Amino acid sequence: MTSTAPSGVRSTSALGDQAERDLLARREQRIAEPFAALTAVRTGLAWLLALIPPDRRAHRLVQLQVGLILYGISDGMILMSGLGANPWDVFHQGLAEHVGIQVGTMVILVGAAVMLLWIPLRQKPGFGTISNVIMVGLAMDGAMAWMPRPHAGWLRWGEMLAGIVLNGVATGAYIGAGVGPGPRDGLMTGYAARGHSIRVVRTGLEISVLATGWLLGGTVGIGTAAYALLIGPLAHKFIPLLAIKPRTGTAAAQDETPSASRPRLQTGRLASTENS
Repeated sequence: MTSTAPSGVRSTSALGDQAERDLLARREQRIAEPFAALTAVRTGLAWLLALIPPDRRAHRLVQLQVGLILYGISDGMILMSGLGANPWDVFHQGLAEHVGIQVGTMVILVGAAVMLLWIPLRQKPGFGTISNVIMVGLAMDGAMAWMPRPHAGWLRWGEMLAGIVLNGVATGAYIGAGVGPGPRDGLMTGYAARGHSIRVVRTGLEISVLATGWLLGGTVGIGTAAYALLIGPLAHKFIPLLAIKPRTGTAAAQDETPSASRPRLQTGRLASTENS
């Protein structure tokens, strides 16, 4: 028996079926989108977690974050004393004044820009590197917004010296966590790996950013000199003191020989002179 339905009815029915299929496809897509986003989040978290050594992971993570927050607070204290700061913070301060943003925000932007310079040097960031870029600037902005600016001379000196000491403790904490250098450190060590003298590279970079920051209006003063003189001994004291040692009997502990530990200490000394 042949169909007696008019062709117009058949075409309308076909269009209705197609519309229903399209509607079902859109519903399935909407249902799948959250799962796709969740998968992307899980993948990102797994990648970040893989950057942290498995041994004492929670300890490393907590110490890293505490160290970075204290680093940002100490940077804010030194800047608010008005007596000068380390070369990178002079640079950040000068840029921030011209751009019209907070100093901590500029710390984040400069840190991200410096990390881009790692690409041609084939440097790989660690979890600490990424955290460093974000946390130091946020903590610095928070500290400078919350803390009152001292006016009496002895209060300014006290805040500057307390900030430098706290900076040394924070340096030992975040480097001792062993989850990657700061972005500016990686730039220095990346050039050193290509055969350049780390002393020449570090000195050249810090003189360049200090001079540029000063020309842009950053504060250079006795605090700059005090930081340069004190941060080395402080870092030398606190980096070994706060270094997280592998558990006895682990594979990492077997690799922890004096010859293997010296480069990490050297990296720590380098990081002690940078802002983040």
